[in-house]
Amino acid sequence: MIVLDTQVWLWWLHDPAKLSPAAVKFIEQEQETGALILSSISVWEVAVKVQSGKLVIPMDISQWYELARSYPATVIEPLSPVDAIAGTQLPGDFHKDPADRMIISLARRLAVPLITCDRKILEYKHVVTVW
Repeated sequence: MIVLDTQVWLWWLHDPAKLSPAAVKFIEQEQETGALILSSISVWEVAVKVQSGKLVIPMDISQWYELARSYPATVIEPLSPVDAIAGTQLPGDFHKDPADRMIISLARRLAVPLITCDRKILEYKHVVTVW
């Protein structure tokens, strides 16, 4: 089981060549034997970016979501109040982005690696990351 950051999920679906070799390896392994966990906050992030014109996807957002969630081993984890609270109480120094905080909290709660290319998350010592 691994957690995917929103950008990694988008690249996996639309442009996997942008992923690091380590990320591809982890994702492919989990598709065969485990689960690719995504926070529902990632779905919200994609929808917000599409609505604002910052992200273009090849179809209507609802159709895109149905297709995206049907990929092998994909599990969309509902937003947990536990993660929401934990996101406000992360140890150490971390930026204020609420989506990043909830994704980190999910990975920490599940005690699994977070696949991300986000420098701020990669430098955060309180979550196991892969890139």
